[in-house]
Amino acid sequence: MDVRSASEFATAHLPGAVNIPLEQVERRTADLEEGAPVVLVCQFGSRARMANALHAGSGKDLVVLEGGTAAWLRAGYPGVHTTAARWALERQVRPLAVLLVVVGVLLAVAVSCCWLLLPGFVGCGLVFAGCSGFCPMGEGLARLPWNRPRGAKPVAGLQPFQK
Repeated sequence: MDVRSASEFATAHLPGAVNIPLEQVERRTADLEEGAPVVLVCQFGSRARMANALHAGSGKDLVVLEGGTAAWLRAGYPGVHTTAARWALERQVRPLAVLLVVVGVLLAVAVSCCWLLLPGFVGCGLVFAGCSGFCPMGEGLARLPWNRPRGAKPVAGLQPFQK
């Protein structure tokens, strides 16, 4: 059971792995086969250990793959790749949010204190995303060309960039 996000799972996973993201693990205990050992895996092992702790009282036979998918692939074992290697959306949102905060603070110092609204807006957006599970910045990033599968059609309602 791979507990990473769907985009991380698509980039590379172990053959036969089933993707159940960490945030769904507690609700999907019934999906685990009774009496059969289940190997928990993530990129490096920390999320798999968290999933193991969440299932501690379930009576399931759980084992964490130490070192995760990264160690598995480094050891030369086969991996399944269903999409081009790219950063997960969560990894794209974080640096963009930090960049917007830094730019807002620098503009507030250099131009006008009104620019402090930008880091405040970003902070509120991150709190909203954490509480609701919906991240508008992530949704916007997902529509960019490098995050769409090759050969995918543009998202409905968005016009392609024209010179």
